[in-house]
Amino acid sequence: MRTRFAPSPTGFLHIGGFRTALFAYLHAKKNGGKFLLRIEDTDRERFVEGGMDNILNSLYWAGIIPDEGVMVEDGKVMQKGKNGPYIQSERLKIYHEYIARLLEEGKAYHCFCSKERLDKLRETQEKNKLPTGYDGYCLNLTSEEIKKKEAAGEKSVIRLKVPKNEQIVIEDMVRGTVKFDTNLIDDQVLLKSDGFPTYHFAVVIDDHLMEITDIIRGEEWLPSTPKHVILYNYFGWKIPNYAHLSLLVNEKKQKLSKRHGDVSVFDFKEKGYLPESLLNFVALLGWNPGDEREIFSLKELEKEFDIKKVGKSASVFDINKLDWMTGQYIKKMSDATLAELILPFLNNSGLCNGISADNSLLMPLAKMCKERMSKLSDIVELSGFIFADFLDYDSDLLIWKKSDLKTTKDNLESLLEFLNEVEIKYWNEKWLQEKIQTWIESNGRTVGEILWPMRVALSGQKNSPGPFEIASVLGKEKTIERIRYAISAL
Repeated sequence: MRTRFAPSPTGFLHIGGFRTALFAYLHAKKNGGKFLLRIEDTDRERFVEGGMDNILNSLYWAGIIPDEGVMVEDGKVMQKGKNGPYIQSERLKIYHEYIARLLEEGKAYHCFCSKERLDKLRETQEKNKLPTGYDGYCLNLTSEEIKKKEAAGEKSVIRLKVPKNEQIVIEDMVRGTVKFDTNLIDDQVLLKSDGFPTYHFAVVIDDHLMEITDIIRGEEWLPSTPKHVILYNYFGWKIPNYAHLSLLVNEKKQKLSKRHGDVSVFDFKEKGYLPESLLNFVALLGWNPGDEREIFSLKELEKEFDIKKVGKSASVFDINKLDWMTGQYIKKMSDATLAELILPFLNNSGLCNGISADNSLLMPLAKMCKERMSKLSDIVELSGFIFADFLDYDSDLLIWKKSDLKTTKDNLESLLEFLNEVEIKYWNEKWLQEKIQTWIESNGRTVGEILWPMRVALSGQKNSPGPFEIASVLGKEKTIERIRYAISAL
C-alpha cells in the first residue's frame, strides 16, 4: 500500500489538509505501507513563497513524517525516493509526454476558445438553466486548422475528450458505491496555455508513476473523480482505491474558513496547543475507534486506525473539545517538561523582562498552573498576577464571608509576623502548608479566615490557585510585600 498527501503551497496548512495527511499516513502505517509527500505547485497564480516550508514544518511538528517524497533531513528540504521529482513544477516534461500521447490517440484536443467566449457560454447556460460546461466547439478541429491558428499566434489549452453515454462507478472506501453519468462531465482542461498542467491531469500522472494505491482526500474532490478515472482508463492503468473524507464544520455547521477564526496548523501551534493533542483531536474528526476511548498516542493511532470506520457525515470542529484534550495532555506532563514549554510564551508576553530556562521560578509556576491550563498560552493569563508590580483589587475582596474588616486585618498582621520568621531554606509549598495550618490550629483560628485573605492578598483575584502554591512561586520577599500592601488597603 502506498498513500500520499499532495498539498498546494498556497499558504499555511489548513486543518482540513492536516486531517487528510494524518488519515493517509495512518492508513498506510496500519497496513504496513508507505506514506508519500508530493508538492503540487502548478497553479502559479496562487503560489505563495514559503508555503512549502510551512507545510513541512507543520507536518514534522505533529510527527507526520513522510517515507518518501519531499522531506526534511538535517534541517534541509530534499527529495527522496525512486519516483521523483516530487515537486510538480519539476515534472513538466513528463506531463507533456503524456499529453502528446492523448492527442495522438484522439483522447484529448486543442481548444482555442477565448475567455470572452467561455464566459458568454456559461452566462447563456445559466440563463437557460442548463448544466454549465464546455460545448465542444473546438472538438473537431482538423490538424490543418490547428496549425493555422498556432501560426497566427493563437493560444490553446488541451481538453480531455470525455466519452458520452457511459456510466463510471467507483467503490469509495468511505462512501460506498458512487455512480457518475459521463454526459454530465465537462471536457476538463488538462494543459493550460502557459504549458502547466491542471490539477486533474497532473494528479493522475503523478499518482500512477509514484505507484499510489490508495487516495485519501476531501469530499470536494469527489465530483472530479470520474475525470480522473477516465484518464486512468485511457492510459490503461489500474485505478487506485479512493476515500473521500467529509467536510470539517464549526459549531454552526459552517465550513471551516479563515472568516470564522483560526484554521491553520500554524495558528494552533502559535496559540499553544500541543502537537500530540491536536493530532489526537483531529484523528477523531470523522473516525471512531468503536469504543469510548478518546486519548491516543500516534503509535496507538497507527495500530487502531481503520478507514472503514470513517463516517460520511460532516465532522464538527469543537474547540472546547480540543481545549479539554490539550488540558489532559498538560496534566500528565512532568513539571520540568511543562516549564520548558511555557518559557517562550512567558518571554513573548511582555509580562517579564525575559526568563532563562534555568530560572527557579519556572518549575513551581508550571506546577501551580498545570491543572488550570487548556493550552500553553494560558500560562500568560494564569500567571499575570505573579509578575505584576502592583495588584489592583477591591479591598472588600480580602474579607472572608464569615469574617469582618478588623478580624481580617488582625489575622493578616499575625500571619505576616509568622511568615517573617520563616527561614528562606524552608520556603516551599509543602512546608508552608504544613506549618501555616498548624499555626492556624494552635492559634484558634479557622482555615477560611486566614487562607482566604492570604490568597487574595497574593493574587488579587477571587479565583486563583491556592495560597501555598502562590507563596511558593512568589518567594518570601514578594509574599510579605503583598501581605503588607493588603493590610494597608484595609
